[in-house]
Amino acid sequence: MISVFELFKIGIGPSSSHTVGPMKAAREFALALDRRRVRRVEVALLGSLAWTGHGHGTDRAVILGLAGEEPETVEATRADAIVARAAHDGRLMLACGAEIDFVPADIHFDGVSEAPRHPNTLRFTARDAASAAIATGAWCSIGGGFIVPEAAVGAPPAESAAVPHPYRHARELLDRAAVAGLSIAELTLANEAALRDPAEVKHHLARVTATMMDCIDRGLSARGELPGGLRVRRRAADLAARLAAESNHPLPHAPMDHVGLYAIAVNEENAAGGRVVTAPTNGAAGVLPAVLRYYRDHCPGATPAGIERFLLTATAVGGLFKMNASISGAEVGCQGEVGVACSMAAAGLAAALGGSNAQVENAAEIGMEHHLGLTCDPVAGLVQIPCIERNAFGAVTAITAASLALHGDGTHRISLDQVIATMRQTGADMQSKYKETSQGGLAVNFTAC
Repeated sequence: MISVFELFKIGIGPSSSHTVGPMKAAREFALALDRRRVRRVEVALLGSLAWTGHGHGTDRAVILGLAGEEPETVEATRADAIVARAAHDGRLMLACGAEIDFVPADIHFDGVSEAPRHPNTLRFTARDAASAAIATGAWCSIGGGFIVPEAAVGAPPAESAAVPHPYRHARELLDRAAVAGLSIAELTLANEAALRDPAEVKHHLARVTATMMDCIDRGLSARGELPGGLRVRRRAADLAARLAAESNHPLPHAPMDHVGLYAIAVNEENAAGGRVVTAPTNGAAGVLPAVLRYYRDHCPGATPAGIERFLLTATAVGGLFKMNASISGAEVGCQGEVGVACSMAAAGLAAALGGSNAQVENAAEIGMEHHLGLTCDPVAGLVQIPCIERNAFGAVTAITAASLALHGDGTHRISLDQVIATMRQTGADMQSKYKETSQGGLAVNFTAC
């Protein structure tokens, strides 16, 4: 199973695969170094990390990871100081305690060498005073902040700790829940409780919820221009002001306007490098919080228990995609990011509103079915165009999917398992230029100048 602790990670923007993952990989490599011998570290970024890493701040993330910083706890002021010192003084204090020489060229955006196992690959080399290599390491950032050693990509998954209700496919999930007489959320909580104290699980769910809501609130008040050179201005604050001005005479679709607003607020924060929750990735971080906020603020009868049910159900659905396909835009396109987020949010909302397990599975299936083939072609390699608006559409689609499922009895022709298999096949067939390389689609048909 994929745990709620794995799927919902608290980190920083703008990308889980290009920022969070590389920071974690760099930290892991640096911690293992011999502080008495290391004098320099060289990093090669391959594949999508090379093509769009500048826009995603991958080099900055690597510097922070080498310095021992973690995505969940890094503070902006300290991070700025570390990066500024490295650039100004040419020195970097590593996580292992060694201070090394550093120049920006030590992080190389290698757009020529192949990334044979995964398109998000980092390779590290540590050198001694004589420039001899004393340690090497290679990791792949496989989406959602997950990292694995390059040699382990494609290997059978390691045997996980025993849980009372194991499953790999949606059909198994539904069957086990039926036998146990549990909802999908209850089954997920039972599995989590087998691995850690249930109070710890609930605490994490509360932290995730608070972080998501705080991110929306920050995004609703922040103004100015997003970094990166596209001159994209934040819109959420102005949109919020207009909706507030119309509150006395709201249009029938006003709740959907708010949903889009919530998603935009989150993804503007993400684009600015703010603190977000991978849900399941940073690029798709606005979909689930927007739908969760819709449930909390716009659905009569919403409760804290409903929020927990929402997140636990979304975890089960997101885990199915992670286990059987991918949540990496560089691997399968944006169908693996916004598409999966939509599926998760649709399932979570259906569960929170009292849907049966069959209706929840139907909502998840509808959410992904209408994102199949969605490309990942960010302009200038930045998580801004079309990513910010795309999250708004994904959130509204999730609500539509949940509504359609709840108006049925759970019976449908296409299963969630079939849609996940189709998503995986579609991603494999998709040309690489449409998978987070900025070499196709909007990225080349819009002149960023």
